[in-house]
Amino acid sequence: MAQNAKSEKSWRIFVLADTHNRLPQSVTDMAKDADEIWHLGDVCAEAILDELRAVVSRVTVVRGNCDSHFEWPLVVDLMRGGLKFRLQHVPPAQPPDDVDVLLHGHTHVPRNERRGNILFLNPGCVTRSNRGSPPSVAWLEITNGKTDWRLVPLR
Repeated sequence: MAQNAKSEKSWRIFVLADTHNRLPQSVTDMAKDADEIWHLGDVCAEAILDELRAVVSRVTVVRGNCDSHFEWPLVVDLMRGGLKFRLQHVPPAQPPDDVDVLLHGHTHVPRNERRGNILFLNPGCVTRSNRGSPPSVAWLEITNGKTDWRLVPLR
């Protein structure tokens, strides 16, 4: 292989939020092909994280307003594929200016919206959907500094 050849890593991330003590088997089955799992808060039962780690060892979690595990961070910043991602449960009132993509839960409503230079993503809610949205999770694929977001309804 030539020394200047680049091998770009593609990331396939399974994203979920607001499980509220319930993780359907269909969700864990779906996550098996992921490189990582990002849970955007309101896990509630820590055993859910154990179930996810049994499927994919690399699980990142942020604390939601219904979580009592104070050792879980409120915000996690990650770099993947040359992009800066911020994970938090409650969407911020003011968009941060130092991230490319902000992922959040809390509203129980899926979101894929660009505000200024920031892409806001929400996978919806696994257990209690809101505003007519079905329960859902999402896949985030990152390749060469580009994102592909795919919402997966659970009904």
